[in-house]
Amino acid sequence: MELKSVEKQEKSIVELTIAVSAEEVEAGKQVAFKKNGKKITVPGFRKGKAPRHLIEKLYGEGVFLEDAINISYPEAYDKAVKEAAIEAIGPADIEMKEILEDGGYVFLAKVPVQPEVAVSEYKGIEVEQDEVKVLAADVKAELERMAQRVARTETVERAAKKDDTVVIDFEGSIDGVPFEGGKGENHSLVLGSGSFIPGFEDQLIGTKAGDEVDVTVTFPTDYHAEELAGKVAVFKCKVHTVQETVLPKIDDEFAKDVSETCETLDDLKKEVKERLIAARQEEVDRQVEEQLLDAVIAKLAADIPEIMIDNQIDTIVQDFAYRLQMQGLNVERYLQMTGMDSVAFRGMFREQADRQVKVRLALQKVADMENIEIDDATVADEYAKLAESYGIDVEKVKTLVNAEALRGDLRISKALDVVKENAKITKKKAAAKKKGDDVVAEED
Repeated sequence: MELKSVEKQEKSIVELTIAVSAEEVEAGKQVAFKKNGKKITVPGFRKGKAPRHLIEKLYGEGVFLEDAINISYPEAYDKAVKEAAIEAIGPADIEMKEILEDGGYVFLAKVPVQPEVAVSEYKGIEVEQDEVKVLAADVKAELERMAQRVARTETVERAAKKDDTVVIDFEGSIDGVPFEGGKGENHSLVLGSGSFIPGFEDQLIGTKAGDEVDVTVTFPTDYHAEELAGKVAVFKCKVHTVQETVLPKIDDEFAKDVSETCETLDDLKKEVKERLIAARQEEVDRQVEEQLLDAVIAKLAADIPEIMIDNQIDTIVQDFAYRLQMQGLNVERYLQMTGMDSVAFRGMFREQADRQVKVRLALQKVADMENIEIDDATVADEYAKLAESYGIDVEKVKTLVNAEALRGDLRISKALDVVKENAKITKKKAAAKKKGDDVVAEED
């Protein structure tokens, strides 16, 4: 093998020009002959018993050449990468350049490598932070949501109103022909929930138990099932029962029912307020972190190879597929429902993947500049935390999470801490009130 040239190209691609000698090709041909010669029939010889020179005379000198190239180029490529002192981060794009007169050949290998990274600024970044504020109205709204979650339903003999639940049978048809997925029995539907096609629920308001009605609706033009999109459908519905939601009284007894630690409504209000403050503080902290990361990657200089983006898209897609699985779906079914092909599906994650790659590269560079190292004890502590979090044995965690990958994640986390600790964070000024504005609520 001879490494003839090394050329840096755009997108962190290094092109290697590699020559493979006639001797290396000959060795490859011999391997190919031993592997495939026994499958070749030559007149006068039992199958697989003909000598190589007769096979080449009968079928041509190049009969084993393609196999010889496929056998010889991987080793030549590995040697060339080592000699060029580069680190491939993905498979190379291989291209045959020429077959030499002496029997050797020259090929090109376009190798994606880790990009050279520079971050010009990561300390002293100025960002604004929203004020964390919880009003009495916020606490009241949360208590009402809690009451909705523990509400009960009672069957009533009156006509159905908005927010009532009706239990119905239904069967839909288009031009008198029933369609797949258009039938249901004893289905509980909250009127006004928006869970059915627009207009469907409105037409059931005013119905009573025992009523049979035809509900006519038009499917949206962007409906996930293309065969139904834009079509007018008639649903024959039978109302079995009408139920109203009965909310509990929000008092001391309610507080005891919904909380294991509260004895009075005042206790519950305090607990809810603290919980809302914690949640909003977490959201504000997340927003600040996003602003800081945006500022850091704005100062990032890196010619990122496409393979890094593609690999990150793979990771996001795998996570998305797992979440679909938890809902009883898979990617194939999701594509059918949305009318997307696989290219468009992967494309919707590209921007997210691009940002994640840039964030990781930038923080890795910050870690380099700050000389951040993660010792074995810190890695061991993190393994213990993961084991406790997932309720499994530490040794099991070690088989699932690579130690060096974990070390890398911890290093990036420390780099982000450096950015946060050196940031200049100011409270966002509240917008000036216009004359006549109403006060929404007082602070608790």
